[in-house]
Amino acid sequence: MEILKGLYKEFDQAHIQKQLLLERRIRITIMSLLLGSLLFTTIYGTLQNPFQYTFSKIGNIFNNRALFIVWAIFTGLSIQTCVLALFRLEQYHLKIAYKFIVISTIFLITSTITPALAETYPLWTWVHIITAGLYGLFLSMGIAPFIIFVSKENPRLRFSIKIWAIIVWAGSISWMFILGNTGIFELWFFGSVILFLLYLSLTLFEERIVKRSIMLLKGETDLN
Repeated sequence: MEILKGLYKEFDQAHIQKQLLLERRIRITIMSLLLGSLLFTTIYGTLQNPFQYTFSKIGNIFNNRALFIVWAIFTGLSIQTCVLALFRLEQYHLKIAYKFIVISTIFLITSTITPALAETYPLWTWVHIITAGLYGLFLSMGIAPFIIFVSKENPRLRFSIKIWAIIVWAGSISWMFILGNTGIFELWFFGSVILFLLYLSLTLFEERIVKRSIMLLKGETDLN
């Protein structure tokens, strides 16, 4: 019996070590993708005066459509990868939220593929505007219930999450009312979303890694 207990303990510790290594790798990957997206967004959004030109105008008027599409694919998939990884990390099982995040990425890429030149392609321009708006809507519908869930599960993060929510959504809406649909509004929205996800990723993964490390050191399976 003692031998079996020893074997079980070794197996359990090996499993914890494997999970710990995996979560560290996932955290590094997510952080790298988000930092790359933040840099890409900043560079692309400032190719022209962001107070005058939106991301769409930078791509369509100044012959940067290929770069615009690549930016959308990279940034959209990076945000999607991060959010879904956080869902799984926190064991968040609201299936509709997963669908909203994936759909939002599709809308973002679609909005960049459609040519947004009102005088030449008026219909496609409306498709671009609508899909761009739907991206923000579906992304928000996917993330908002999750951050409420995280706030309930982690009360100590509640205040920080509220501040970040104000920065992202209230800040974006404020810039929209002040300056209209400009590059500044888009830079603020994508930049603040990415920074918020960086904060959540760093905090939640660190908590999980610390918990598993303690489990490994103490040989316990439940620290709650």
